[in-house]
Amino acid sequence: MEGRNVSDSETTATHRALPSDANPAGNVHGGVILKHIDLAGAVCAMRHARGCPVVTASIDRMEFKAPAHVGELLILKASMNLVSTKSMEVGVRVEAENLLTGETRHVASAYLTFVAMGENRTPTPAPPLILETPTHIRRNEEAKRRRELRQEERRRERLAQESMNAPKDAKPKEFY
Repeated sequence: MEGRNVSDSETTATHRALPSDANPAGNVHGGVILKHIDLAGAVCAMRHARGCPVVTASIDRMEFKAPAHVGELLILKASMNLVSTKSMEVGVRVEAENLLTGETRHVASAYLTFVAMGENRTPTPAPPLILETPTHIRRNEEAKRRRELRQEERRRERLAQESMNAPKDAKPKEFY
């Protein structure tokens, strides 16, 4: 399978924050921002996987850094960080722009994992990722570390569940 460049799938999306997106104080609800993060991430993943639908498998490190307000433009920048045998990690950065002054600020960031779906809605490999810049290489290395941490966490959770479901007289499994 031929690889695809990071730049081929980079995505920028916008959303104008409306009163229906906000609480009574005029701050955009976190869930509204999260919805747009998922959409921008999915577009990026679909552009990379071309020809395959994608599904969101997880959202990691969702960080809200500052509020976004009614009337501001949300700018969502999504970039492919990692493609493994079964999944893809996309990073999404959200900025809010005051359309009257042009001032922008970083309001949120998240890492999302997507899975490309093949025939019969089963996971299928996505094309390899071609890293083009030092920033892409750095993001890829950081994504590999996050992937290892996610796998370790899932293993610990599985062991904890197994120990909870084990017979009372069974010896507990070691978690580490």
